[in-house]
Amino acid sequence: MNAKDLELKISGLQKAIEEHKADASRYEDELKTTTKKLEDINKPELTPLQFDLIQEAVEKAIEGYDFSNTDNYEVEFGMEYDGKVHLESIDLQCAYELTENLVDKVCSLFKEAECPEEDNNHPVEKLQN
Repeated sequence: MNAKDLELKISGLQKAIEEHKADASRYEDELKTTTKKLEDINKPELTPLQFDLIQEAVEKAIEGYDFSNTDNYEVEFGMEYDGKVHLESIDLQCAYELTENLVDKVCSLFKEAECPEEDNNHPVEKLQN
């Protein structure tokens, strides 16, 4: 093989790699889409009205939280070289209260389903036995 043959072979290999990259990218996109569909297949479906109700409940929960209560925060101050004081960090200490408020508001939109009593007549248990 001479230099021209090697250059031609290199060019061909580069083209093949580019084509396979495009195929791989297409397959990765399809894999992501299919994986998302699999994740979503067992999710309960909600109507647009239900989504709106959830959004309103979250908004009400956040509006009902007292963000102005300074006891809810842990702050750390710092001082710059020119003597200016600045807020180094601020951490929300009572996040559980906000979470509880959100969960209460969202859960109030739903009725909890009753789970059937576990017995040997259940079809899933028959399959497992």
